[in-house]
Amino acid sequence: MFAVIKTGGKQYRVAANDVITVDKLDGNAGDVIEITAVLAVGNGADVSIGAPFVEGATVAVEVVEQGRAATVIAFKKRRRQNSRRKRGHRQHETVIKISEILTGGAKPAKKAAVAAEAAEKPAKKAAPKKAAAAAENE
Repeated sequence: MFAVIKTGGKQYRVAANDVITVDKLDGNAGDVIEITAVLAVGNGADVSIGAPFVEGATVAVEVVEQGRAATVIAFKKRRRQNSRRKRGHRQHETVIKISEILTGGAKPAKKAAVAAEAAEKPAKKAAPKKAAAAAENE
């Protein structure tokens, strides 16, 4: 199954477990985001094309990392004028992994599980440190 999604003013053809780099999306590494701007959904020769979006279709993606692209140098020089300008630019970008493609208004299965695990992990790590610190003070 594949889908064509729109994000950051660009269109991407994606399938489950694809890892792609897109313009910056809000979220931290490990967060699950739903993309509702789905232009087309297909399974083999059976393709549904939206006008402009496919109704009830979403794509669940997991944020792998936030980063910045390579530096793009804009160098301008006017000959014989002793005039030059060098400017660099690094675009913010997000690496995402396509978790699942959902149709018919379905919700992502992993969203609640990922949020619950993230909430539990810091609590478990904090408790042993406090217990160890209390044991040292006595």
